[in-house]
Amino acid sequence: MTDRARSRVEFGISLPNRAVLFGVPPALLLETAEQAEASGQFGSVWVGDNLTSKPRLEAVVTLSALAARTRRLKLGTICLASFPLRHPLVFALQWASLDLLSGGRTVLAVCSGGSAGMGPQFAAELAAMGVDTSERIPRLEEGIELLRAFWSEPVTHHGRFYHFDGVEVLPRPARRIPIVLAVNPVSPDPKITERAMRRVARLADGWQTDGTRPRIFEERWRQIRAYAAEYGREAEVTHASLHLMVNINDEAAVARRESVDFLDHYYGSGTISEEKLTSWLAFGPPEAVVEKVCRFIEAGCNTVVMRFTSPDQRGQLERCLADVMPALRAVAGS
Repeated sequence: MTDRARSRVEFGISLPNRAVLFGVPPALLLETAEQAEASGQFGSVWVGDNLTSKPRLEAVVTLSALAARTRRLKLGTICLASFPLRHPLVFALQWASLDLLSGGRTVLAVCSGGSAGMGPQFAAELAAMGVDTSERIPRLEEGIELLRAFWSEPVTHHGRFYHFDGVEVLPRPARRIPIVLAVNPVSPDPKITERAMRRVARLADGWQTDGTRPRIFEERWRQIRAYAAEYGREAEVTHASLHLMVNINDEAAVARRESVDFLDHYYGSGTISEEKLTSWLAFGPPEAVVEKVCRFIEAGCNTVVMRFTSPDQRGQLERCLADVMPALRAVAGS
């Protein structure tokens, strides 16, 4: 890894805002973020998002609470799955307000959300919001374009889904907000992967993913960077983040068992395949966790976001700060 690459690596903490449904107190999430910031070891805090398909504390409201409890950490979504379901004018004002109130600390990561084919809960969510599953990606694309426009000037726009004439959204954000596109194609068709990677390069400031092997991460990030250069956007497309599940325990079997139990509660029993778990989870003694994270840093990841797969969020954070972060920061050169 080059010194230049090392200098750009940042570590974030992902708070399980869905876990309040099975016993994790909301106050614990805020306190965990405060502790992460006070340590000086983390640069960002992230929360997940869905509406009714995977209920949780609403993402923008939760980030607003975190903005009030922190001063330095960047505030991000991982990822805003409901973005195609939200009205871009209302959301542009909400997010600009969050950015302004937080002193320009937000990172907006969006995705197309779950398709109706992923299960009845996703089909019901789409139906409740009046969005056909086939509209998710075009709504995502039009929504990103509209946010950029609303945050810079009065907007006249006549698209497939939205129509505006001279609409101005104020206040505007504190600065240009990074928009990151989260996508992890599972189709074996290389054309589908290429379309997805080109969408990142064309519309976003970076890429977010999870459950991806280091080799695939490296290949796809290289693709995105090449397409960005093709579009004349190489200098803009710089963010590459990974959402990684982490459980630190000297007994690897105990760490894995607790992680599976936590993820079964979080996403539904049996939802996470064995193959995805292998890529998605870093578990066991500190050196095993460090080794797995380092493979992704070597692959080009410059923002490693860790979510602890344990009800004991504070305990995991303390173990991470003591036994994992010193080694990771040494590797990252920070």
